[in-house]
Amino acid sequence: MSHTPVVPVLTIDGPSGSGKGTVSALVAERLGWRLLDSGALYRAVGYAAGAAGLDLSDVEAVTRCAQETKIQFRAAGDGGGTRVIVNGHDATDELRTETAGAAASAIASMPSVREALVALQLGFRRAPGLVADGRDMGTVIFPDAAHKVFLTASAAERAKRRYKQLKEKGLNVTLGGLQREIEARDSRDASRAVAPLKPAEDAVLVDTTGMDIDEVVAKVLAVVQS
Repeated sequence: MSHTPVVPVLTIDGPSGSGKGTVSALVAERLGWRLLDSGALYRAVGYAAGAAGLDLSDVEAVTRCAQETKIQFRAAGDGGGTRVIVNGHDATDELRTETAGAAASAIASMPSVREALVALQLGFRRAPGLVADGRDMGTVIFPDAAHKVFLTASAAERAKRRYKQLKEKGLNVTLGGLQREIEARDSRDASRAVAPLKPAEDAVLVDTTGMDIDEVVAKVLAVVQS
């Protein structure tokens, strides 16, 4: 009988601003594995829905949008990270805004939308391995993953990081406003009926408060190497 080897998966879950996006990209690069930014998928659908003028409370319309939206990831090169192409448009910068994040959180609570994106996410699991970044990668999408990490940080710390990022982009934001948005999103994500944000039972918890990126990457790589 032939045996198809299982492609290894490292899931990195956590709330917004915990550093999982940056950490996941660096870890994937160090390991030479593929990368799945699941949050970008939800942000992309939210962006597409907004561009089409859809009401985000219209479950049927948003689900249809999730099924029809074309999403591609492209390496920017020269250390520029990954570009996200939505229906032929480079929407990378738009997807990083708090508005896109709020839209992603809202539609992620819709079971039909999540179902539409599950198959797409599973398709990223290809050799030599996959680093999957999100909120339910270790609990719902890849429960059989060999390695699982849950990154977190205080709301105040995450707000400071987000504030710095957005101010560098010239956006007019307030630290207090960002912290309130983050706390509200945490509450919404943790209490939703479908795939609530929580660590997998077998995940390694890493609190990134006060840690720099290199320290966090080293800690996550240690989980894989152990």
